[in-house]
Amino acid sequence: MNLRTNWLLCCVAALSACQPATETKSAPEAPVVAEQAAAQPVVQPATAVQASQNSSGKAWWQDAVVYQIWPRSFADSNQDGHGDFAGIQAKLPYLQELGVDAIWLTPVFEAPSYHGYDFTEFYQVEQDYGTMAQFEAMLADAKSRNIRIILDLVINHISDRHDWFVRSAKGEAPYKDYFIWRDDLPADGWGPAWDSSKIDPKVVWHYHPERKQYYYAAFGASQPDLNLQHPDVIAEMKKMAKFWLDKGVAGFRLDAVRYAIENGPGQQADTSETIQYWQDFSSYVRSIAPDTLLVGEAWADLPVAAKYYGDGKALDAGFDFDFGYKVLALLQTDAAVKAEFGTMNNANSQANQGQNPAAAQPLQANYAERVAAGVPMGYFSPFLTNHDQPRLGWQLNAHQAKAKLAAAMLFASPGTTYLYYGEEIGLTQASDAEHIQRRAPMLWDKSNQAGFTEAKQAWVQSAELFPPQQGTGWWAPFLTEQLSGDSTVADQQKKPKSLLNLYKMLIQLKKQRAELSVAGSYQATALAEGKLLQLVRELNGKKTVFLLNISENSQQIPTELLQDSSLQTVWSDNDLTVTALDGWQLRIWRN
Repeated sequence: MNLRTNWLLCCVAALSACQPATETKSAPEAPVVAEQAAAQPVVQPATAVQASQNSSGKAWWQDAVVYQIWPRSFADSNQDGHGDFAGIQAKLPYLQELGVDAIWLTPVFEAPSYHGYDFTEFYQVEQDYGTMAQFEAMLADAKSRNIRIILDLVINHISDRHDWFVRSAKGEAPYKDYFIWRDDLPADGWGPAWDSSKIDPKVVWHYHPERKQYYYAAFGASQPDLNLQHPDVIAEMKKMAKFWLDKGVAGFRLDAVRYAIENGPGQQADTSETIQYWQDFSSYVRSIAPDTLLVGEAWADLPVAAKYYGDGKALDAGFDFDFGYKVLALLQTDAAVKAEFGTMNNANSQANQGQNPAAAQPLQANYAERVAAGVPMGYFSPFLTNHDQPRLGWQLNAHQAKAKLAAAMLFASPGTTYLYYGEEIGLTQASDAEHIQRRAPMLWDKSNQAGFTEAKQAWVQSAELFPPQQGTGWWAPFLTEQLSGDSTVADQQKKPKSLLNLYKMLIQLKKQRAELSVAGSYQATALAEGKLLQLVRELNGKKTVFLLNISENSQQIPTELLQDSSLQTVWSDNDLTVTALDGWQLRIWRN
């Protein structure tokens, strides 16, 4: 029986990288029933983060820079075409030089899919990425370089190939109620968990012929939701967290936090029981490792995302999805920016700006919305794009100057900064025909496969590996085109004014300048009839000023900036004697 439609495949992938895969791997061992778990100037390297609380008393992640890696696509050490742990370890010197404080690894647990958001094992690493010993070696090496590792943890759902679900479908105790079952397909308003306006119970309720019942799976039939009100399941999730914390990981990015516990039609997201679940989980984690970062993927408008702070008892941080949309809207001349399906009401957010006095500048409106959300400023973490979105480089038509402006907006914004691998070199994609292209191999140099692997083919060229794919012929011509320019790390390392070197400077500037912390003030101002954007951060007499030309025509630099003798230029895309910024150029000052 076909339990999916093409529409469902599309929306699931956009939300949680949850595309189905038909490749069969060796069956996992049956899990044990959970017991109750207990021309810029030289910028000097920043001092390493050494504890959860630094000298100012703030958590280690506060104002940190986190680099997101898709492990399958970062670096391949054993020439099998897949990125792996040893490959990541080999690139740690690069990440150390870049200046990041932590790495977020998308799922590294054993799974049947290429993306890994459908675990079949809680305690084994993905065999394509290497062994547990290799994972531990990578972790230790990162720690020696003062780089923390946070893991992607999926608690909302697991794979339908997981032993728990196989046994639950057979009606075996105690697994019978580890998932949510019912006898009949409901007809009372169920639909997509992320869009209560649409009614289609078949989207989330799936018939199982063996058990002859329907089970709930918000992200598709292959990823059944766990019953997070069952004591055994609650305990096992805590046990899993402790297992990886004991390994030395520094935190978790928690997937799909909005959908933990549903209460019926129109109550499939953001329920009070869901918030209480995360409060309980967070309390347990803090009881065993107080310096653990818990950052939630609540892909929604800021007032909704703020709920997961839970009065300071739930999550430490949440992503600011709205920020990236606003950055893109400022830089896309064709007004092509759009929210991914069913994730946040971006259209309404843009429309409401007209009623907001702060909306004369969208980034100032974003800052005001963070303040109005009633959570600490450090709760929201700005980023440009992630693995579930079209790459920034693609959305900006590989326009490196615009990518520099996006980077400046990102690092001028307060909070823990997240950077998607390759964003620092303007990595783009061939098209957006499928989500694999958003997660393709990193471009290191102009050798075979751009230095990603010494294998003849990268994993994206193996159509039979993780079907279905919409063809693999896009990679070779895309790679050839990319290697004909200056798109690789090696190319950009040689160019002082490259996007990569701007990122290095911005990261170090963030570490050194207190006004760029969440304690600093933030002011975004539109100048020259909106063609210039000025971002000012200040704290205790210290000031950093970003001036961005967000138009294609030359714009005069404000006289007060040119005549302020207290300001020193730390970045300029053109000669310092020039009193104007050419189209899409950037200049940064500090006192």
